[in-house]
Amino acid sequence: MNTAGKMTKLAEFTYEVPTIEKGYANQTLYVNVGTGEIKSKPVTREMKDLFVGGRGFDLWLLWHAFPLDEKIDWDSPENEICISSGPLGGTTNFPGSGKSIVACISPLTHMPIDSNVGGYFGPYLKFAGWDALEIQGKAPQDVVIFIDGDQGLVQILDIPGLPDDSHLLARELTDLFAGDNPKAVSVVSAGSGADHSYFGCLNFSWYDPQRKAVRYKQAGRGGTGTVFRDKKVKALVVKYTGVNPTSNNPADPELLKKIGMKHTREILELDPKQNRMAVVGTTHLVPIMNDYDLLPTNNYRYGSHPHAQNIGETTYEEMFDRGFDGCWRGCTVACSHLIKNFTLQTGPYRGQTVYVDGPEYETIAGCGSNCGIFDPEHIAEMNFYCDTYGLDTISVGTATAFVMELYEMGLIDDDLTGGLELTFGNREAALELLHQMAQGRGFGRHVGRGIRYLKQYLAEKGVDPRIMQDIGMEAKGLEYSEYMTKESLAQQGGYGLALKGPQHDEAWLIFLDMVHGYLPTFEKKAEALHWFPMWRTWFGLNGLCKLPWNDIVPEDNEQTEEPAKVMEHVRNYAVFFTAVTGREVEPDDLIEMSERVYNFQRVFNLRMGYGTREHDAVPYRSMGPVTPDEYQSRQERYDGQLRELGVDITDMGTEEKLALLRRHREEQYEKLMDAVYKRRGWTRNGVPTVEHLRHLGIDFEDVVSVVKAHQ
Repeated sequence: MNTAGKMTKLAEFTYEVPTIEKGYANQTLYVNVGTGEIKSKPVTREMKDLFVGGRGFDLWLLWHAFPLDEKIDWDSPENEICISSGPLGGTTNFPGSGKSIVACISPLTHMPIDSNVGGYFGPYLKFAGWDALEIQGKAPQDVVIFIDGDQGLVQILDIPGLPDDSHLLARELTDLFAGDNPKAVSVVSAGSGADHSYFGCLNFSWYDPQRKAVRYKQAGRGGTGTVFRDKKVKALVVKYTGVNPTSNNPADPELLKKIGMKHTREILELDPKQNRMAVVGTTHLVPIMNDYDLLPTNNYRYGSHPHAQNIGETTYEEMFDRGFDGCWRGCTVACSHLIKNFTLQTGPYRGQTVYVDGPEYETIAGCGSNCGIFDPEHIAEMNFYCDTYGLDTISVGTATAFVMELYEMGLIDDDLTGGLELTFGNREAALELLHQMAQGRGFGRHVGRGIRYLKQYLAEKGVDPRIMQDIGMEAKGLEYSEYMTKESLAQQGGYGLALKGPQHDEAWLIFLDMVHGYLPTFEKKAEALHWFPMWRTWFGLNGLCKLPWNDIVPEDNEQTEEPAKVMEHVRNYAVFFTAVTGREVEPDDLIEMSERVYNFQRVFNLRMGYGTREHDAVPYRSMGPVTPDEYQSRQERYDGQLRELGVDITDMGTEEKLALLRRHREEQYEKLMDAVYKRRGWTRNGVPTVEHLRHLGIDFEDVVSVVKAHQ
């Protein structure tokens, strides 16, 4: 139903839509919603050579958005929402080429956050003529930014009467701007929850012609949706018609076609034999994580549960609607599944039948097992409401699990929670808390500001800050994503040393370290914590999804020298990059591309007052057992580890053993930081050296001045 009122044009900019050249439009779009200024900025050769695209362009634009000596925070008008795909983004004949990266100063971490997302917006933005979009300022009222790549037109619009939540808003705007071709439109929106929470997300839409539905992927991490709504941006809309395999105008179309067909055939042949991503998506991870004691349960106390099979791939295979589920054209991984005709039981849309985009593994673990809930219907409802409210399911789940544990420990009570019985497994309380977060009321108003805020707020209410520091699963202000790390020192570093906070997209090393034992020394762990974050960063520079890299692998991959790296695929990506951009590269060159951007982002963290050793600390539960019952639940394991250290535990009680184990594990983490900093070319305080920046070619005067202030 169309609820929009009369559309008023507040500002307009016309331009000539450029021809894409070797993956680049060679210009970026600046929109200030406060002043109404809209302009084009050139993409320089230096930007392409050093920062490539995607996350690199976002960070470069954000760095220059405010003066070096100016201190801004997430809600400053000078903060920007930056969105970029990358030179390979929008390719239709290589799987997984539809990603965008969103960056801004985060309300959770107060430093740059980057969040990757599927959907059609990033590719359409580029084909409409823009390698990146930066939005600055604050509008006096809600506005819609419309980018028409068919007509060469950018507008800031006032459209009164639009709905607040994404499942209604994106559909209405698609109908309003698409004409007779809804597939030509993509909408970015944040729902009503982003107005009241610090972990608002952004929904990026695409049109599903089979179901005649507008569907979504989320830029979930770090509060991008919160910044979006603080600027009074209701939505972004891009329109572009005519995408085809040559839209990127690649340097070598035949080479691109050849390498794309090779990878596509491999996925079509092997995915049914391996993880069945096209059938069950990332839900296949649930039983694997449970089997290896890695599925977070009851706020990361435990790593498995006998009811985990209730929320695993078998259940969701039955619940998912069958059909093509790629979030970009031509992606044969096709893992973006949905539940069709789901009837909601709670909240403002109670009784309505909706589509649920997902759930994926992180939502299942965060809003399910980590809260002690093993009900797939509950997880689906949480999934829907988080999406339409514009809330990150990872932060929602991890923050909910935190307050559930505090409640069960008797550290918070009904007076603080407003009567909510926040016990593990309480589905009704978890959903009510979610609705409170989204509506900015009750105890949920506080939970929606994140675990770091809660630690301060609850300490003022008399809760022991030491306990909260141990069990509050955040680092750098960002809530943990959903993997247990107690038995993997490398993965503890993968979370703690990640630039934006504990998100698995930088380094997922649990199996290499814990299961396979491939990283026995600090040097090997440090090497892995160099290579894997650099390689994973590369996907974000180019508009790519990482799943085609390592979720479907060549049949002989296990016989290769480094199976975790899937080097055949890495070499394929080097060919892919060459085919589009014309730049001849080898796998090592891809790592160096990322290393430049990675170090630049570390310096950006320093500029914002973070980025040193103290900010790479992690809560102890990330390292080991905090409570006696945690220790006793795996007593044979922990006792054995103490004996291996030469400790006589014969007459020791659990508390004493806990203390000894903790001392050892904290020492190990400190040694790991030393090894990783050394490998990355940083000081013992985690600061990149000027020499290393010079080697990477990013020793700009302003960058060096930030580094020198911390040496």
